[in-house]
Amino acid sequence: MSYLFPKSANKLPLQIILFVVVVVGIVTAATNYYATPKYTRVGYAPVQPVPFSHALHNGQLGIDCRYCHSNVEKSGHANIPTSQTCMNCHNQVKTDSPLLAPIRESYASGNPVEWVRVHEVPDYVYFNHAAHVNRGVSCVECHGQINEMEVVTHAKPLSMSFCLDCHREPEKVLRDPALVTKLDWKHPEGEQGQLEAGTKFKHDWNVKPPLSCSGCHR
Repeated sequence: MSYLFPKSANKLPLQIILFVVVVVGIVTAATNYYATPKYTRVGYAPVQPVPFSHALHNGQLGIDCRYCHSNVEKSGHANIPTSQTCMNCHNQVKTDSPLLAPIRESYASGNPVEWVRVHEVPDYVYFNHAAHVNRGVSCVECHGQINEMEVVTHAKPLSMSFCLDCHREPEKVLRDPALVTKLDWKHPEGEQGQLEAGTKFKHDWNVKPPLSCSGCHR
């Protein structure tokens, strides 16, 4: 009596299982590698309703970050400046610029300008700006050299591993809080000087960034 299937068919179930395992492994590895903020967010630079150059306002004119983001030292969120803040200067400077028409309209109507959000963490992540700024973590650590940007660009991944790297070794980034908005500042003694100063700040200010899940997922 002849067999309906050849003997080689006996290996088919195992081959299918191995194929599925390999495919699932490749898909999982690719997802973990590419479906992260490093690839999905870094480089994101949306067109805004009003062109705003941080390179001009902060880099050249020296306007402190806290003039526009006035709540960053006392709030969990970094506020976007109101049209009133913009008009404090632009009622005297470039008063008829067509590029600033949305600001003038917003100021007159009371309706906010619809800025496009650039930096965003998932809803299940808790992040407090004030806690970081008041303990000497500069804006550049999360936002990059924003003082050199003509267009605000998502420069750092802001992923869980990115945050944990900093929480594990905060001495690499801690500086005197008075220097937090000095975005070009580097420790004059280089990396070694930064580590020594950062270690002292970490001890003196009792900086103990949470490493448990509940620290950032509340």
